[in-house]
Amino acid sequence: GDIGNYYYGQGHPMKPHRIRMTHNLLLNYGLYRKMEIYRPHKATAEEMTKYHSDEYIKFLRSIRPDNMSEYSKQMQRFNVGEDCPVFDGLFEFCQLSTGGSVAGAVKLNRQQTDMAVNWAGGLHHAKKSEASGFCYVNDIVLAILELLKYHQRVLYIDIDIHHGDGVEEAFYTTDRVMTVSFHKYGEYFPGTGDLRDIGAGKGKYYAVNFPMRDGIDDESYGQIFKPIISKVMEMYQPSAVVLQCGADSLSGDRLGCFNLTVKGHAKCVEVVKTFNLPLLMLGGGGYTIRNVARCWTYETAVALDCEIPN
Repeated sequence: GDIGNYYYGQGHPMKPHRIRMTHNLLLNYGLYRKMEIYRPHKATAEEMTKYHSDEYIKFLRSIRPDNMSEYSKQMQRFNVGEDCPVFDGLFEFCQLSTGGSVAGAVKLNRQQTDMAVNWAGGLHHAKKSEASGFCYVNDIVLAILELLKYHQRVLYIDIDIHHGDGVEEAFYTTDRVMTVSFHKYGEYFPGTGDLRDIGAGKGKYYAVNFPMRDGIDDESYGQIFKPIISKVMEMYQPSAVVLQCGADSLSGDRLGCFNLTVKGHAKCVEVVKTFNLPLLMLGGGGYTIRNVARCWTYETAVALDCEIPN
């Protein structure tokens, strides 16, 4: 059940192989000596339906490339087909991605670690009853629900170039999760994340969106990220943090158009880490895969306070 073996199909920008590349780089830099590495359990359908609808998860369990013709109506209903294709082992892929994030949350809850990482997680676009933006099961929402068993307030921070819409939507009306997303705005997927979207009901003022321009660089990004996160920490005082480290905000990304270096991206990890709160670090987007592997390896080193050559 190696996550790197799954394949979305020819020409599809999402390449799970980048997780294997990241893992191999971690090993080659000797970072494994400073951390514990766990194989994720396969999250069950029952675990997934703590957020997702029963019908949707049942569909994901059943659909295969060889029986797609029987499911065309449901494929439309659940938005599976184009951006979110049916591929061999799709449900297993979702189980591993989700299992890693939920297990990380459990470790944090049991105080068995102060930092957990799942680079195969961070699939922030998945909705309660539909796939979206290469994401099928929202491992982040499920991990946050796990954290909420032990934490009164959880802070979610998203530095993927795309708006963290699935996570924001899940917690839009509660004050127990604050979502903060930095993303490209304008004519860009998923088209949400306006500055004026701030939450609703009990959750009003507990969603923060920071739309940014194309080509933003390390310096400008840092000048926005650090003060906002510092203010959020001061006001909200969370007892746990989830950081989605989507690497499509790096310069040269196949789909992205920001201009961050690996160091600039990793600066966000450094900033969050200074608050010394239980931290779950997750992957996300990232479509120029050699850069993704470099970025997440470097961010693992930052998490470990470990110097590695760039």
